[in-house]
Amino acid sequence: MTEQLFISDLHLSADRADTVQLFLQFLNGRATQADHLYILGDLFDSWVGDDFLAPPIPEIKQAMYQLSQSGTGLWLMHGNRDFLMGVSFCQDTGAELLKDPTLIDLYGMPTLLMHGDLLCTDDQAYLDFRREIRHPTHVDQFLSQPIKRRIAMAMAYRAKSGEAKSLKPESIMDVNQQAVEAHLLEHGAEHLIHGHTHRPADHTFHIAGKTHCRHVLAEWHRNHAELICVTPDGFSREPVCC
Repeated sequence: MTEQLFISDLHLSADRADTVQLFLQFLNGRATQADHLYILGDLFDSWVGDDFLAPPIPEIKQAMYQLSQSGTGLWLMHGNRDFLMGVSFCQDTGAELLKDPTLIDLYGMPTLLMHGDLLCTDDQAYLDFRREIRHPTHVDQFLSQPIKRRIAMAMAYRAKSGEAKSLKPESIMDVNQQAVEAHLLEHGAEHLIHGHTHRPADHTFHIAGKTHCRHVLAEWHRNHAELICVTPDGFSREPVCC
């Protein structure tokens, strides 16, 4: 049976070797059974440019390339941690970069794919920062710096972000339901799949009497990882095991 797999928020890094190994095993095993694999953001915990090739990046890229060449379509969306992944990374892995949001057809079900941070509209300070840091001028200035400087800047951002997050109420770091409904209506979607919030669940609600569903992807850890599998029979959750 044909199937599409969806994952996000792996936050891969040299400091998370167990999660890296789990992902590599997944790419070489379970993922090869799927028609398509969609990675909806934050594959990496940080990304300072396609020219940064410290371990485990080469091994990850090679495994992704092997999957894409095996016949499984590989689709990638930027997250808030790795939005600098570019053309070179996609060429090296065989992945196709998706815009956020992207509407796809899943066996006749119009489905909207997002990373999820754009739905957190109650956190206006974050959205303002998101616009600023992704501005082409800022991106060009950042990527023009030496790699060591970029790494230091990324570490400083993470420390500042973590401190700011600790001071925010939990409620504003989740999605805003009105934003969810607005995106679904704008794109004519029945389902929404996203990550970012690390709050995996399936939410069913109604808009103008019509049923809609929001499927939230899980963050990956060594002892707990999960994917969403979609077939002609519908949506299901599946653990990712070693």
